[in-house]
Formats: sequence, structure tokens, C-alpha cells
Amino acid sequence: MSQPLPFVDINPATEVKATVIWLHGLGDSGHGFAPIVPELRLPESLAIRFVFPHAPERPVTINGGMRMRAWYDIKSMDFDKRADLGGVKESAALVEQLIEDEIAKGVPANRIILAGFSQGGVIALHLGTRYSKTLAGILALSTYMCEPTLLAEEAHDANKQTPIQFGHGTHDDVVPVAMGQAAYQTLKDAGYQAKWKTYAMQHNVCMDEINDISAWIQARLT
Repeated sequence: MSQPLPFVDINPATEVKATVIWLHGLGDSGHGFAPIVPELRLPESLAIRFVFPHAPERPVTINGGMRMRAWYDIKSMDFDKRADLGGVKESAALVEQLIEDEIAKGVPANRIILAGFSQGGVIALHLGTRYSKTLAGILALSTYMCEPTLLAEEAHDANKQTPIQFGHGTHDDVVPVAMGQAAYQTLKDAGYQAKWKTYAMQHNVCMDEINDISAWIQARLT
């Protein structure tokens, strides 16, 4: 079995009532999104634990084979070949173990949100639609879907009614907005409870989106 994912965690002052597992993008680490927690201004009463795992290091083809933190290899920037399915499955299994660890600590699956940015969002969408326990929500930021044609045969019904929130920059030159829209449409067409919103930004998050994420997390966990 693979080594468990290392992570950065931010814990509430009181006993944990819910968990957000947040997956970073290519070349980043769990430290990248950790500073967002105070910006979310979430009520202390929600007692949310945030877990920001570090992706494994691997060679990335589009970056000349340089080793970096990546949830999967990117061999091509082509729309339909960007995500390496083998790597996506490996990383999804590692993140699933993080979810199971939270459940073992006493946080039920329906109090756990799976969030991801860019590559991390690919893993969140892949795992969230296939996971066998109902989650509180799935947050897909500036991201896309790996092998959408596999969804129909691989999806688990546990998260068919789970809210899935997409956020994407209209000026994103890394993951074009059309790739995010395609993922959203795939889920909508399959009957998922997906919602879509764009922001006047590039491949990043902005304050308007952070405020919306905060309201969405509170709606899921209150």
C-alpha cells in the first residue's frame, strides 16, 4: 500500500464537528491554500477542521519531466488527454484514505467536504462521484474532469444528490473556462446537483469567490 499523504491541518478551538479536505493544484503544496481559512471567516461554532494534503512528487511530462508535486502526470495540454487516468486513480485512492481517517476520528462522511483547485479539483470530482459514502459537498475550483465518458459506468449513487459547486475564472488561460463548463454539463446531464459560477479572474481565486465559498460551506454544514 502507498504511504499515506502528508498534510497541513488547521483545527478548531473546540471538538471537531466537520472536515474540509482541500486539494491543491499542480506544483503547489498543502501550504498553498492554508492561508485561505481565516479569509473564509467561518463561524467558530461550525468547528471545522481543514486538511490540506501534499500531492506526491512525480515527473511531469509537460514540464520537461521535472519532478514536482502533482496529483497525476500531464502528458499533453489537449482537452481530452490532459489528465493521466492511472495517476488520477492512484491519487483518488490516497485521498479516499484521508476521508476514511476523518471518519475513523468521529466525523461522519456527511460532515466532510471535498474541495479541489485545478488538478486537485480533478481528483475531487473523480473521487466524489465514485465514493461509496455520502459527502456534505464537493467544491470544484478552476478545474475539469478526467475521462468524463467513464462516469456513467463508474459512478456510485451515494453522491448523486450531493451539492457540487463549480467556480471558474472567465480569463483562465491554464484551464480554459470551456473545460470547466464541460465538466459541469457532464454532471448536470447525469442528474447531479451541480451549480456553476464564473468570476472575472484568471487561474486563481478572488475575494468574491472566497465569500461565495464561505457561504456555500456554511450552507452545507449548518
